[in-house]
Amino acid sequence: MLAAFALPGAAHAATGWMAADKDGFVTSTTHASNVWLTLQDGVAGEIYWPDLSTPATRSLVLSVGGVAESRARTTTAQDDPRALSYRQTITDRRGRWRLVKTWVTDPARAAVLLDVRYVALDGRARPLTLRFDPALANGPRGDRGRRAGRTLVAVDRGAASALRARPALRGLRADVAGRGDVVQTARTTLTGQPGHRRLVLAIGFARRGVAAQRVAARALRTPFVRVAARYRAGWHAYLSALKPAPAAAAPVRAAYDTSLMVLRATEDKRHPGASVASPSMPWAWGDGTTEDPSGPYHLVWARDLYQVATAHLAAGDRAAAVRSLRFLFDRQQRPDGDFPQNSTVDGTPHWRKLQMDQVGLPLVLAWQLGVDDARTYRKHVRPAANVLARRGPRTQQERWENQSGFSPSSIAAQVAGLVCAAEIARRNGDTASAARWLAAADRFNAGIERWSLTRTGPLSDQPYYLRVTKDGQPDRGTTYSIGDSGPERLDQRAVVDPSFLELVRLGLRRPDDPNIVSTLAVIDRELAVQTPIGTFWHRFSNDGYGEHRDGRPWEIGQPDTHRTFGRAWPLLAGERGEYELAAGADAKPRLLAMAAAAGPGGMIAEQVWDARAPSGRPGFTPGTSTLSASPLAWSHAQLVRLAWSVEAGTPVETPSIVACRYTGRLCPP
Repeated sequence: MLAAFALPGAAHAATGWMAADKDGFVTSTTHASNVWLTLQDGVAGEIYWPDLSTPATRSLVLSVGGVAESRARTTTAQDDPRALSYRQTITDRRGRWRLVKTWVTDPARAAVLLDVRYVALDGRARPLTLRFDPALANGPRGDRGRRAGRTLVAVDRGAASALRARPALRGLRADVAGRGDVVQTARTTLTGQPGHRRLVLAIGFARRGVAAQRVAARALRTPFVRVAARYRAGWHAYLSALKPAPAAAAPVRAAYDTSLMVLRATEDKRHPGASVASPSMPWAWGDGTTEDPSGPYHLVWARDLYQVATAHLAAGDRAAAVRSLRFLFDRQQRPDGDFPQNSTVDGTPHWRKLQMDQVGLPLVLAWQLGVDDARTYRKHVRPAANVLARRGPRTQQERWENQSGFSPSSIAAQVAGLVCAAEIARRNGDTASAARWLAAADRFNAGIERWSLTRTGPLSDQPYYLRVTKDGQPDRGTTYSIGDSGPERLDQRAVVDPSFLELVRLGLRRPDDPNIVSTLAVIDRELAVQTPIGTFWHRFSNDGYGEHRDGRPWEIGQPDTHRTFGRAWPLLAGERGEYELAAGADAKPRLLAMAAAAGPGGMIAEQVWDARAPSGRPGFTPGTSTLSASPLAWSHAQLVRLAWSVEAGTPVETPSIVACRYTGRLCPP
């Protein structure tokens, strides 16, 4: 029976990790509770411990009378709009029973707590059982399970979990489902009838099994309502310590508050400042074929971290933004001075390509934060700026990770980084370096159109910026492979990308620049997506990073097969809103669209369905989340920053020192 059990949420076949479209994300604000829980399709998904790079479980599923809750009707919602605490209501499709589950983590320790209320609506007694699937130390292989009295214990390579309940569990078993994968089952005392309707369950984590048992036992000693109250109070205190929400956020207040909490929750508690991209493993990143044991969304990216930090700064959490900057600087590569393409939360580099925007953006952040002390300048700012001046403007990989060449968005980040670094150098008396970096910035800025603006492309008779040129010759029909099953030899002049708007947002071009305006027309014709909740955009022409046409997961496909399709990205709507503010237009519709893209638990995904959503199947409505990474920290950061930009009437991220130099805008009086 265990081997045939179907994991909920379209789980990945090879590893059993659940799909990435999470409904909720649960963790305490305290460092003592270094445990994170994801929710999906009515069940508990991955739990992360001891850090956010390390999933430790795959699922916890309850069953009523042998029917798994994942097969019933489910609703998930925050039970407090100012806390990441969630209530799942699961109702039998024939109306015979109902489960109401409330989730928190214990602020005092590494334990997940679940309050279960089970009612037999038809009066018939049905046993409530559970199935727990540990995946300690970032994978299911090698777990060993046992029963310790009324507690289920699992251990693997310096990690242990312990599951117990009040009232105590019965019939505890630890079986092997394959490849050393332990699956644990138990019966509860609940039947849904009076006197047998309430249960509290705890899952504790520690390095050893005995210690994990103590964690779980201690978590159960305090009544659930008191633990939940302390948990929610922590989130209330965090939100109250920030700047009052801007008036512009009033129509989207729930999404705004949830986004702030998600940003805080994606920061690892053992490694301050390390914010992961997403607590999820979408598609081939989670099935063991592309990354094993788990994928790159559990990693820290300088680009994403910059987005998160600027949102923190806008909302009044300067300390969090400084922690992000310090994390980046402390993990800076020496002696070169560049930054890892990505890293685990402890700073260990993972992939090894050099992405020049991820070198420039930390320098912009340092200037925004006013972190310009002599030590930071000498050890971090100067080496990074030298990398830009020496190795730019070409990049090994641009913003979307898989193309080299001359990218407008990458060059914009490099120019902005050099100008900000020059100002920090000036403050430290290093006028020679400042002059050299400004000269490089001016040279890069002057070459943007020469390297990336085509006048002979097939998409318009007006000039327009390209996603990237491989050779710095935008009027030449050089071809390259798009990747992700897309065209193998596509004319670079036929590929556009909304990311060119970095030129405006980072202060290099005016919003009414004719080349900006003409490119917008191309972008809207080629990449805009109309949905019932608003307009979104694809990343670039022929993007294949998304599900198959029928909704099956993305996989790395052979060129020219056109098997997978990238859908629309909510964060690009936010970036378009920032451009519109710079241009003097109304960006409120973009803010509303981003908020409406959130799922029932407030999570905003990497992508939403477009007109190519699988037809005739529930849950694939255009404008709703695909099975891409959700929550995506970058998406939530973009919503927060857009709200403050709408309030200010201008993009709050734009470095004024750059805009003043190149456009005459935002100059000090």
